[in-house]
Amino acid sequence: MTPNPTRIVLHKTADYRETYANSVQIRVNLWDFYLMFGTINQSGPEQVEIQNFQGVFVSPQQAKALLGLLQQNVGQYEAAFGEIKLEPRAGSGFVQ
Repeated sequence: MTPNPTRIVLHKTADYRETYANSVQIRVNLWDFYLMFGTINQSGPEQVEIQNFQGVFVSPQQAKALLGLLQQNVGQYEAAFGEIKLEPRAGSGFVQ
């Protein structure tokens, strides 16, 4: 006999929000991964400003699970819409 699958119920907290980010910085230590989300703005020909608005700590296990989910979803996206090319932002010389 197969056990019943666990039922997952999703709730949004009172402070839940959705925001666009085009910058993710990652720091790693022995215990966790720290993802800092922000937006990049080209403020001049030689200056890029990053405004960070949210930091999230995840365990190494959650980071690896996230990596797998992102790989799967990026693969599906590229199968449907074509390869995603990583090109530097105009004038910035880097991809973040």
